[in-house]
Parts: sequence; structure tokens; C-alpha cells
Amino acid sequence: MFVKERFKLSKKTVEKLKGKKPNFGFGAFSEATYYRTYSRKKPDGSQEHWVDTIIRVIEGVISIRKNHYIINGLEWDEKKWQEFAHDFAITCFDMKWLPPGRGLWIMGTPYIYERGSAALYNCGAVDTEDLALSADWAMDMLMCGVGVGFNMSWDGFAKKPDRKNPKLYVIDDSREGWVKSVRLLLDSYVSDGPFYRFDYSKIRPAGSPIRGFGGTASGPEPLKELHKRLEAVMDSYIEGKINKTRCIADVFNSIGVCVVAGNVRRSAEIAIGSPHDETFLNLKNYDIFPDRKDIGWMSNNTVVFEKTEDFKKLPEIAELVRKNGEPGILNLINVRKYARFGDIEYDRAWLSNPCAEIALESYELCNLAEVFPTRCENEDEFYKALRYATFYASTVSLLPTHRHETNKIVARNRRVGVSISGIADLLDEIGATELTRRLRYGYKIVKDTNKMLAEQAGIPVSIRVTAIKPSGTISILAGTSPGIHFPPFRYAIRRIRVGNNTPICKFLIKAGVPNEPDIYSENTTVFEFPIEYKKTRPITSVSAWEQFSLLAMLQREWSDNMVSCTIHFDEEKEGKQVEHMLAMYAPVIKSVSMLPHKRGKVYKQMPFTKITKEEYEKRVKEMPKIDWSKFGGSEGAGEGYCTILACNI
Repeated sequence: MFVKERFKLSKKTVEKLKGKKPNFGFGAFSEATYYRTYSRKKPDGSQEHWVDTIIRVIEGVISIRKNHYIINGLEWDEKKWQEFAHDFAITCFDMKWLPPGRGLWIMGTPYIYERGSAALYNCGAVDTEDLALSADWAMDMLMCGVGVGFNMSWDGFAKKPDRKNPKLYVIDDSREGWVKSVRLLLDSYVSDGPFYRFDYSKIRPAGSPIRGFGGTASGPEPLKELHKRLEAVMDSYIEGKINKTRCIADVFNSIGVCVVAGNVRRSAEIAIGSPHDETFLNLKNYDIFPDRKDIGWMSNNTVVFEKTEDFKKLPEIAELVRKNGEPGILNLINVRKYARFGDIEYDRAWLSNPCAEIALESYELCNLAEVFPTRCENEDEFYKALRYATFYASTVSLLPTHRHETNKIVARNRRVGVSISGIADLLDEIGATELTRRLRYGYKIVKDTNKMLAEQAGIPVSIRVTAIKPSGTISILAGTSPGIHFPPFRYAIRRIRVGNNTPICKFLIKAGVPNEPDIYSENTTVFEFPIEYKKTRPITSVSAWEQFSLLAMLQREWSDNMVSCTIHFDEEKEGKQVEHMLAMYAPVIKSVSMLPHKRGKVYKQMPFTKITKEEYEKRVKEMPKIDWSKFGGSEGAGEGYCTILACNI
């Protein structure tokens, strides 16, 4: 048991919360996103509504701090913390700040109290020097819902195992059982371990409920397929058919695909390599590597600039970006020297999480929280929300994970990322001068709050405290533009894809929400919702140069971690300028990716489809009133996985 002490909100606070009505930013679309993704069954079997989720989250995070104080002999003033919790909970209910999707879904559940904090974290990374151990850790964290970055540092030693007298390993029906089987398989190639034959008979059949973590089991097939792929990859490497870079990428991408197929809903990876490695640069060139098509999509691929000479590769990188939007760039010189750009504060990090907002050491994790300034009534409300988000993120790091490699690094760094969404909304509302001032002052508030909380808890202050994450479902709940990004359109149809066997699919169909069968995926239904992005400029009207300047400003004034940013550019007007943009801005930022606008590349059932104001108003009038009090039987779906654009459902 990781958390023995528990915190319960006062009757006064609970009654206050239950008397409030949630204000979902995009109306029915946000509400459906919440019930699909984060609403769980309560202990009595009834379905969570927004107030229940908030109570679970707030009680959960304060329980972690209370438990830390009491087991370490620190003073715990229950009255003081109840007073704190009152406004802490209300501002969260009002979506002035929110935990990350991981926290909204699983904070305060028995799983966290019993199994530790791993499932609460957004971001992780691992050095592949020890291939078997790093693959073990990566699969473990992916199955907990953590996004994982990995590099190409393995030395390449491997030999074929002796398959004549294999040992038998009966795979336990658990996350640990799946992970151990992968470790044993790889050890037989890289560590002189014995070769194993696997027995899958204990793994529950597809469709069985997964108690604790939630969801339904996939059966043993994804794991069987992973074992076959890993053997084929390692054999191909030893036989000289693929090189070391391919081997590492194929191992980790295969693991990621298995985790997605294995019904863990958020699986994200980033591969980090050298700009001088031609194999790495072409990992997603399926003309060269057609056999990677089934797994290559699993990771974003980013090159690391470690010395000034690496910038000579920018022309080649720019050409690749123009073709397919990859690779991204990680400026490790700035990562290791600066907090915010210009503030010299050294960091040991050399890796990145999948969406590139957090630089990490090997086996390190980082948790995030998000603030929505346009949801705050005034400037003071924004600063208060920053304090509360800092409290949430700083508190999660007090709870150990189940991995000793991770705990010692988290205990040293206490790295967190307080993020902001709706930046484009706020920029177009108050202007760049005022935005810069608020960010500069807000950063000081986060630093001071983290320092105070660290001193109270008897731990080091966090090595880094702020970031800009891409956001996805969380900004959808609040109804803001995601992270630093501008919205695609002013008026749009947003689509949600839902499995036909899920409770929410049947519920939305019965409620009369416009829907049709998914033409790309069997047993899936697509639901349509109209949304409006108010007065914020659409991305097609914002030049790539302005996007780069906003990125640089946020790296200078706000983020001492990184800014997750995908710069969208017009292929015809700006394509030839990509190299110029990278040459001017890559030296003063930490990370970036670029993607051309998909002008004219329209396909059916796109997640976003532009519509007119008239069609938007018509669809709003026709949208049925959904009675969510009748919804039940769902454990939520967790978060969607990261793409190069954003973290989407």
C-alpha cells in the first residue's frame, strides 16, 4: 500500500460543489469527451459525473501530500488543509486549472493508493544502453499510460540464443507478466540468458474486464505477435539484414504497437537520434523500409543537436520536413544549459518525452498540470490557478512509483511542468505585450509556490517547473485552443470515434447525436459535434514566422522545461523558407516540429471539418439535449495517444 493516510473533503465543500453546474467549454462536444474519456464507475456502481470526478481527484492528490507528511513526521494541520481544499476544488471544478488527463482519469482511485504513482505521469524517457532493461521499463510505463522517449545508444552486441532446450515461462495475467516475458526474450539475445518458450494459458480471454486499471482485456494475441516481431527483429539484426538503428527503433515501436493493441488506451513514443544517421532520418520512408509500415507510425522521430556543428544539417532536415513533417528538432545545447532561455541553470537531461515539452534523464518521469487563463475572471484568478496547478504537480512527485530506477531520479529532480492552454486565445484578446508581462510574473509565482511546498515537504525544489504541453482532451473540456497552437477553423465539426461495444456508443446513438459507421475501422462509430473557437485566428491566417516568434517568446518568458510546438506552414508560400526559419529560431529554442497545412487534402470523416457560421448555428439548434444522468457502466477510456500534432482522443 503506497498511500495509507486519506483526506476527505469537508461536508461544506462537497455541498458547495454539488450545488454548482459544470460549464464545459465546447458544450455537448466537451461533455461527451468527458464522459467518454474520464468518467469512471463509483464504488457503488453508479457513474461519475463532473462533481464526482473532481471530488475523487482533489481528495486523491491531498491524500498523497497528507500521507507524505504523516509518514515522515511532518506537521499536518487538518483545518488548514480543509480551508485550502475548498477553493482548490472549486477552481478545478470551474476548469480554471485541471490535472492532466492521466490525473483526471486515475487520481484518487484504489489503483494509485495500492500501486504507486506511475499511472499519474505523462512523460517518461529511457536510454537504450541496456536494451533489455530499457525495453522492460518502456513497456511497463507504456502499459501504465506514460508516453516514453528512447534514443539509439545501445552498443549493438547480440547473438542468437540456443533454441535447442528452451525453458518454459508461464506468463502471468498481469502487466508485470507481459513485461517480464519481453525482458526474458531480449535477454536471451543480449545478455546470454536462456531461451524461453512462452505459455499464454493464464492470460484472460479478449473482452474480459480489467479490474483496477479499468477497460477490457485484449487476450494474448497482441503479446504473441510482439514476441514473434521481436524474435524476427533480433534475428534480422544478427544476420545483418538491418542495422543497429533499425533494430532499436523496431524493438521499441513493436512494443508500442502491442500496448495499443493490448487495450491500454494511451501509447506514445518518440525516437531520438542523430542528424548524421541516415537510417534514422529515413525510418518513416516506407519506400526504403516498407517492412516498417505496420510499426513506424508508433513514434514521432526527432534529431538531437548536441554541438554547433550539427546545425550544418539544417538544409537536409528542412528538406525532409517539407516532404513529410519529420523529423522534429531537439536542441540539447539549450536543454542542458538553460532553464528559460537566457537563464543559465544546468540540467543533466538528454532525452525527451513524446510531445517534446519535457527534457528528461533516463528512467525519469514528469507530471504536468494545466491552467486556462481565459477561463479565469481576471489576472489575479489566473495567478491563483497557477498556484493550485503547481500544488497538484508538485504533490504527485511525493508519491513513489513501483520502479526503483525511477524513484531515485524523481526524488533528486522533482521535475514538474505547469502548463498553459488557450495561449492563442489570450494573445488575440490582450496582445503580445500584456501576455509577455503576465507570463513573466506567472513564472515567478510558480517558482515561489514550488519552493514553499518543497520546504514544507522536506524535499529539494524542482529542477524545472513550467512547460507548454500540446494539450488535447483537457483543453477540449475547457473549450480553449490547445497549448500554444491556433485552432484550425473558427467554425468546425469535431468528430469522436467510439467502439461499438462501449456503453457511450449505444448511449449517444440513443440520444440522437449525429453519427455514422467509421469507414476506416470496423466496429466503430463516428459522432459529430459542432464547435466554435470564438474570435481566435485560425492557424491558416497565422504565418509560420509569427508562430516561431511566439514559441521563442514562451521559451524565454515561461517554460524552463520545453515548449511543445508544431509550426504549421503553407507549402506554396512558406515551404522554401523552412530552412531560413529553422536557422533563425532553432538556436534560441529547445524543441520544435513542423508540418505543412493540408490544403486540399480532404478525406471523409476527418477529426476537424470546416463549416460556415450558418451551418454551425443550424447544427447547434439541431443538436439533441443529452440527459447524462441516464449514462452508466463506463470506466472511461483514458487519454488518446500523442501524434506529431497534439495529444488527441
